[in-house]
Amino acid sequence: MLGFLKNVLGGGGDGGEREPEGAEPVEHEGFTIIATPRKASGGWSTEGRIRKDIDGETKEAHFIRADTSTSREAAISLSVSKARKIIDEQGERVFRAPRA
Repeated sequence: MLGFLKNVLGGGGDGGEREPEGAEPVEHEGFTIIATPRKASGGWSTEGRIRKDIDGETKEAHFIRADTSTSREAAISLSVSKARKIIDEQGERVFRAPRA
């Protein structure tokens, strides 16, 4: 019965449901990384958010990579690793809007 209610209310299925909360935040070079993997049919996604307070304003960028993992814990670890690389390569430029 609970599974039925989750499906009806949009919380069930294997089509990329998001975990209710991200992993514990990780600090790197003044940025905060929050891994937010989601379960999909091929495994767990590699994605998360990168945050930083700049001039009193919290900036946030979402990232997602094609890599998948077989467990949530592995996806969290890989997401944090990818975010660190993004920060090391782009720094605060990660918050700039993409150019058309």
